[in-house]
Amino acid sequence: MQASPHTSASTPGSGPARHRRRSRGPLLGVLASAAALAGLATTLAGGANAAENPYERGPAPTESSVTAPRGTYAVSETSVSRYSVSGFGGGTIYYPTSTADGAFGAVAIAPGYTALQSSIAWLGPRLASQGFVVFTIDTRTTSDQPASRGDQLLAALDYLTKSSSVRGRVDGTRLGVMGHSMGGGGTLEAAKDRPSLKAAIPLTGWNLDKSWPEIKTPTLVVGADSDTIAPVRSHSEPFYESLPSSLDRAYLELNNAGHFAPNTSNTTIAKYSISWLKRFIDDDTRYEQFLCPLPKPSLTIAEYRGNCPHTS
Repeated sequence: MQASPHTSASTPGSGPARHRRRSRGPLLGVLASAAALAGLATTLAGGANAAENPYERGPAPTESSVTAPRGTYAVSETSVSRYSVSGFGGGTIYYPTSTADGAFGAVAIAPGYTALQSSIAWLGPRLASQGFVVFTIDTRTTSDQPASRGDQLLAALDYLTKSSSVRGRVDGTRLGVMGHSMGGGGTLEAAKDRPSLKAAIPLTGWNLDKSWPEIKTPTLVVGADSDTIAPVRSHSEPFYESLPSSLDRAYLELNNAGHFAPNTSNTTIAKYSISWLKRFIDDDTRYEQFLCPLPKPSLTIAEYRGNCPHTS
C-alpha cells in the first residue's frame, strides 16, 4: 500500500507534508506486523495440515496431473529374479528415485491368465511417478487360478517390505493390491485374506466366486462394457454389489472397452487408480475431488457407482 500521490500546495518542509512523512513509519510497521502474522498463520496452517496427514506425497493434484503419462517423481526400477524369491514368480519394482519425502505406500500388481508381468508393466512407472513403490509380478505359472494369485500378491508384498533392496523406502503399514483378469480375481482374494490392506483394484477381474462380503479393504472394481471374457454382468458388477454397503467402494465401467483394456496405457484407468490409491493408501483427501461427486458417464466411462463422501 502506498500513500496517495495527491499532495497539498504546502511547500516542502511545511506542516501537513511533514506530518505525512512522519506517519509512514508507524503505518509501514503496522503493515509489516500484519504481513508477518499472516505468514505465521499460513506456516502454522501448513504445519497443522502436514501433522494431520504425514503421508501426503507430491504437490496438490490437478486434472492434468492425474491424467499425465508421468507424475512429478523420477522413477528407478530393479528386477527381482523368480529364483531369488519364494511364493511368487519374481517381477519388477518401480520406485521414486528420491528419498527426500521418506517412505512411500506400495502396491503389488498381478497379470492375468497366460500373461506375464509385461502385460501390466505400463502401470509400474506411471503409478511410481505419482509417489508409490510398485511391484509388477510374474506368477509361478501362467495358469495359476485367482486364489493362488491372491496368495502370490501377498507374498510379493511381504518380500517387498521385508527382504527387497528397496524395503527401506516402503511404509509396510500402507499397502495395496491390483491385478488384471485372474490377477483381478486374485486381488479380491488378497483383500479378503488380509484386511489390513488399504486399497484393492481388480481390473476386468475374473473369479468363479462372485460374493465378497468379507472384504474390509476400500475397493475400486473396474469393468469393461464390451468384455466377453469376464462380462461385467457376471463378474465386475456382482463383485461390486456383494461388497459391504458400509465399505468405501466404487464401480467404474469403461466405455467401448474390452477385457484387455488394462494391458495398454489407459488414461481413465490411470486417473481413477491413482486417485483411489492416493485417497486410501496415503489418506490423501486432496484426491477426493476426482472420486466425489461420482464421475458421470462420458466417452470413456459407461457407468460409475460408489459411496460419497468416503468414510475412511
